[in-house]
This record gives sequence, C-alpha cells and structure tokens, in this order.
Amino acid sequence: MFEYFYHEIMRRTIIGFGSLFNNIKIEHTNETDTTVSTLKVPLAYSPTQKFLARLEQQADLSKSVQISLPRMSFEMTGLNYDPSRKSTTTQTFLSPVKSDKKKIAKTYLPVPYNLDFELSVFTKLNDDMLQIVEQILPYFQPAYTMTVDLVSTIGEQRDIPIVLTSITTSDDYEGDFSTRRALIYTMRFTAKTYFYGPVQTDTAKDIIKKVTVGYVAGGRTPAPSREMTYSVTPRATRAYNDTPVTTLAEDVSETELIITVADASSITADSYIYIDSEEIYVESVQNNDLTVRRAEDGSTAAIHVLGTGVKNITAADNELIEFGDNFGFDGF
Repeated sequence: MFEYFYHEIMRRTIIGFGSLFNNIKIEHTNETDTTVSTLKVPLAYSPTQKFLARLEQQADLSKSVQISLPRMSFEMTGLNYDPSRKSTTTQTFLSPVKSDKKKIAKTYLPVPYNLDFELSVFTKLNDDMLQIVEQILPYFQPAYTMTVDLVSTIGEQRDIPIVLTSITTSDDYEGDFSTRRALIYTMRFTAKTYFYGPVQTDTAKDIIKKVTVGYVAGGRTPAPSREMTYSVTPRATRAYNDTPVTTLAEDVSETELIITVADASSITADSYIYIDSEEIYVESVQNNDLTVRRAEDGSTAAIHVLGTGVKNITAADNELIEFGDNFGFDGF
C-alpha cells in the first residue's frame, strides 16, 4: 500500500474539460449584416479574480498591455467522492498491457470522484456574451460526455459526463457609471471521473501457447488399466499477416458457400482463410473455386466485394496470438 504511482488523471480531466471550449468564436457585423470581423475567444486556466484584478488595473478594455475582452477562463474548484457510483473496492480486473498486448496487467476497480469546474466568460458587449453562451448551452442537456484516456499504461478509456449545474451573471464596472461595463457569466460544471490505483504489471503473464491434460482411467485401483493424455495447441482465428495471397474474383454474399478467387494456388483444402473480419474454413479447392464453411469461431458472415484481399491463417499466426483472442476454442 502507498507505493508510488501517477496516472495524471486529474491533469487529463482538466485538459479534456478545457478542450471543450477552445474553439469558440464571435462575429461582428455592420448595419447591413455583413461580417466585418471574426474573433476566436481566448481561453486560459486561471481564477476569475485574477482577471477581475487585471480589469481594475486597466480601464481601457481594448488595450493589449493588460487585458482585452472577450475572454474566457476556467479552473477546478472542488473534488468530492461520489457514493452513487461506488463499486466493490476489492474487485480487480485484467487488461492487456498497451505496450505489449501479449501480456496482461491487474488493477483494482476505480474510485468515483466528481471534479467541480467554473468557466467564466468576460465580455464588454452584450451581443458578444450571447454569441458565446449560445455556442455552449445546446451541448449540455444538462450533461455532455467526453472520452478520456485515464490510464495510458493499459489504454483504459472512460466516458466522463460533464454536467452543467448552474449559471450566474453579473456586471462589473471599472469606474463610475459613465464607463463601460464588463459582463461576466459564470458556468459551474461537474465532471464525473474515476481514480485508479497502481497497475500491477509485474503480474502479467505470457499467453498460454500449449496445454497438456492427463487422465488416469480404471477407477481407484492401484493398477489403472490405461492412461490417456490430451495435448491442445491454441490456434489463431485471424490472420495477423496483412499480406493477401490472392483477391476475390467476384462479389460474395453473406450466404454463399463457393467463393471464386483470382488465384487459388496458395490456398489448400482443410485450412482457414481470412477475408475482411470473417474467418472461413476451406473444405476443398477446385481450380479457383473454394468450397467453404462461413463465419468460423464466432466471426460474422458478411458481404465481400470484388478485389478484396484473401489472407491465409497459418501456423505462423499461432505465435502472434494477441490477448483477447478466443484461440479457436468456441463451442468447448
């Protein structure tokens, strides 16, 4: 317990939240409704009070030496445990190691936490504020879901709902009532994220390449009548080599059991081929016609078009079996 680990989950969630608002623009038009300027609204990670202090130091909102409007800022304001999404604390799950999919890693189920954010929008013109707000609100009803890669080691991606909880407005004057105002809208959000513990990559194991099981028959006698031994070698159910040996000579329907290829010289009977994502068993070969069984080992029969590559599943593919492959054991 308490060994060092750091998945950058809070940092990734903050960056993901900010990226939702980094492409907001406003347009200014003249009296004939012709667009005369388009401005991308700057976004910064900073407290609202910091911007208000800069506004007070510079009354001219168009002058660039201090701060100009419109502008947006956001910050994380709170962190709270979410018991409504609680799961079993001692339960673990296995995932393939992202850098080596032939190995697996173990980690405990994540802990749910809510991250609170404030997004502040500053403008000097009411129309600018309305344009910005209208580009944000339609996406939150009241939640918008973004996908974040929370644990890069195992490629663990989660859909994080971002919930808009409230909106407040205010007018800030830099001087007396004769000066121009700064409109401020503050939107409060809650990001429902997860925190993961350490990933135990040292427990990862290579995929089993061969299993041997022995049986002793004859009951509980000291001298059994016979012994039986079964040896099983996992078989790949897809072609890991991306080089086709031939192509389809015609379109193939979902139910067709005779497939014509351009050149069947590299395909033998009693073997498996791979077309798109479908595994197919070849029963016999005559000229360039293959008599086949479709949708082997849980794959899905599909339509294949003329010219699609046909790949052989060979013994070399057995050495490249990835984590998650069913090894051709469907039905046992």
